[in-house]
Amino acid sequence: MATIEKYDTKAGMRYRVRYRKPDHTQTDKRGFRTKRDAEAFAATVEVSKLRGEFIDVAASRLTIGQLGAEWLTRQTHLKPSSYRPVEASWRNHVEPAWGSTSVADVRKTAVQQWLSDLTAGDQTLTPERKPKSATVVIRAYGILGSILDGCVDDRRILSNPARGVTLPRKGKKAHVYLSHEQIHTLASEAKHPTLVMVLAYCGIRWGEAVGLTVKDLDMLKRRIRIEENAVEVGNKIEVGTPKNHKRRTVPFPAFLAESLAKQCEGKSRDGLVFAGEDGGYLRSTRVQEDHGGWFSGAVKRSGIPRITPHDLRHTAASFAVSAGANVKAVQRMLGHSSAAMTLDIYADLFDDDLDAVATALDHAVSQASVGKMWARAVP
Repeated sequence: MATIEKYDTKAGMRYRVRYRKPDHTQTDKRGFRTKRDAEAFAATVEVSKLRGEFIDVAASRLTIGQLGAEWLTRQTHLKPSSYRPVEASWRNHVEPAWGSTSVADVRKTAVQQWLSDLTAGDQTLTPERKPKSATVVIRAYGILGSILDGCVDDRRILSNPARGVTLPRKGKKAHVYLSHEQIHTLASEAKHPTLVMVLAYCGIRWGEAVGLTVKDLDMLKRRIRIEENAVEVGNKIEVGTPKNHKRRTVPFPAFLAESLAKQCEGKSRDGLVFAGEDGGYLRSTRVQEDHGGWFSGAVKRSGIPRITPHDLRHTAASFAVSAGANVKAVQRMLGHSSAAMTLDIYADLFDDDLDAVATALDHAVSQASVGKMWARAVP
């Protein structure tokens, strides 16, 4: 239980409340003018401990800057390619706005205003602050919200003031689906034609493709084992597991067997299938050559819509669906975490399935006696 003591100051007698926190360490709060005020505070402390709502006032004085730096060190589960934008968002957007603010002083209205300012930008500043995309704003909000979630767990604050605010909506970019003719034209104009064809017909990611080694190809079964992902982070290639840490096997069509075999000629089992000129990992297309790189140059020369290597995954998905693959097969090929995610991304590719459902229902009713009844009932 809390104890109350009185003490003298130059301004007169004051009261101090000594009490124990939930971790059994002792602390106190002083400065109460009357014993009644001290008793009221002591009572609230005991009630808050019983309800599990006790907040350590000293702990709530820590700033977002202090806690954010600690939070970053705990993000060891992130791959380097995922950690980099998170660290940049903290450094450029969260810390400048909230670094000196104590967690107890964060208000929901202030968080909402911060998000609105990021979204709208500020043309009056020198240099002007440009509006940020929904992706950038949501990432910055996620960092602040996660830090404050930790504060709730550690009983620094009772609830997270960042939760429940209005976030900008991400606009979905329309997918570009190329035809077989367009893909072959693009490949014929490209410096690495086999790589283009693998991206377009197998649906693997850029990092997965440039990380392929000879031993990852099963030429007899026409399978590609996706076991590594070589992602360029800054100027460094980071090699790790595929996205979501899930290894998978992807089929490749027979017409790619010969060109893939040529890619492997003279290489050891550990040799890269699509190596750069120095024998190392093929660098990102944006730094390969002048004028945007070999891929964008091939896109311009082939006259197809403007796309990136990653966009070829969309074409691969469309080819698979048009060939009769179901959503589960497409999910496994693309390495999505679930079939629901595949449907969410490529729902437009399965419109024909909806037509098939309607046709099947029509056939079922026509074969049943109720079909004739319905026909007689309709005027």
